[in-house]
Amino acid sequence: MEDLAHHSGATVRTIRAYQDRGLLPRPERRGRSNVYGDTHLARLRQIADLLDRGYTLASIKELLEAWDAGRGLGGVLGLVAEVDGPWTDEKADRISREELDATFGGTPDEEAVREAIELGVLEPVPGRADEFLVPSPQELAVAAELYEAGVPLSAISGHLRELRVQVEHIASRFLEFTTEHVFARYLEHRPPTDADAAAAATMVRRLRPLAQQTVDAELARAMRLFATRHLQHHLSAEPPPVRDDEPRPVTLPSGTIRAVQRLVGAENVAAFIAAAAEREVQTRTLDTLASNHHEGAQVGQVP
Repeated sequence: MEDLAHHSGATVRTIRAYQDRGLLPRPERRGRSNVYGDTHLARLRQIADLLDRGYTLASIKELLEAWDAGRGLGGVLGLVAEVDGPWTDEKADRISREELDATFGGTPDEEAVREAIELGVLEPVPGRADEFLVPSPQELAVAAELYEAGVPLSAISGHLRELRVQVEHIASRFLEFTTEHVFARYLEHRPPTDADAAAAATMVRRLRPLAQQTVDAELARAMRLFATRHLQHHLSAEPPPVRDDEPRPVTLPSGTIRAVQRLVGAENVAAFIAAAAEREVQTRTLDTLASNHHEGAQVGQVP
């Protein structure tokens, strides 16, 4: 077992736990020795790979049992690889700290760098304190253009946090929509058969660009609509009155949004916040009416 731990990178304690859970076959018994072979090493690597992809040990056990029963695991792993693969053609890049400072005004800003790392716009390079990985050069370039146009870095970070909440909601709805109407038939078995998983992986490959294409088209339509309204508003002598029945955007703290998502799910965030606001308005209105009534009664009692 110590040799297996050395070659696999897992600890002896982890290997024992996998054996107890039935994830790892028992070793071959030779005399007084337990002998582990290439099969055990390959299984440990499979488990590590699936854990890295976000699978739980319970799910991994189901997959491995299907594999051992001859149902096949290749299609499932292919589906996992397809979903985990890049969802953009953009390539990550690197930037030195000196280049970063020069891009954003030439003065080091530790708070801004910390925010960028927290948001994942920058990633530290191990062993290189003066260099960062840039997962999305386009995103960093947008931030640089906004900063050059006069937008403070703190405002850019706040806008990105708000935007992510909204985009994650769109992504969640798109996945729910495609799962219901496309992928449900491939995933009805748990785990799916090898053939169904392979077919689902092919479908992911086909549908992968649709989400971005839809968002691009709708964003272009919305920007054209609202940009025209904004221009008319600023060019007219008198600003047009705001319709009371027209929806208006409201900025909420990202922490509040995440808390509501955990409570009711991403698809119900808007309805929950609207209902909560409506209840608060009604409560305050009733409190005001009750207070006015109480004050009026007291005035009426004064001789």
